[in-house]
Amino acid sequence: MELSDDEFDRLISRAMDELPQEYIKGLHNVAILYADDPDEYQIQKSGLREGNILLGLYEGIPLTKRGGNYTFVLPDKITLFKNSILMIVRNPAELFEQIKRTLWHEIAHYYGLDHERIHALERGEAPAE
Repeated sequence: MELSDDEFDRLISRAMDELPQEYIKGLHNVAILYADDPDEYQIQKSGLREGNILLGLYEGIPLTKRGGNYTFVLPDKITLFKNSILMIVRNPAELFEQIKRTLWHEIAHYYGLDHERIHALERGEAPAE
């Protein structure tokens, strides 16, 4: 499947509109970006293992780790990787759902959720006590 950057950007915007707005409105000082592929720094930072692909990446300090000295910082970044996403989808509907899911996953990292908690929420499990 081929997809222009403009089309990918429009799908990201549509996904942002469809995600729960209370979480989107809570994003402060966060840039939502896209790239064709992760660069070497992003691959190393993510701990990506051989044979795996990186669909998206949150780079920043999660809300749960910010203290009173959190001022004058560059924006956090959420990057979606177009070629990685295109590799795992078969049609336009799957493409949009994967963009939305990847975006939600990276936004969850902004709110301080780790992979274990994110996957539990995706499975519909109740919050841990």
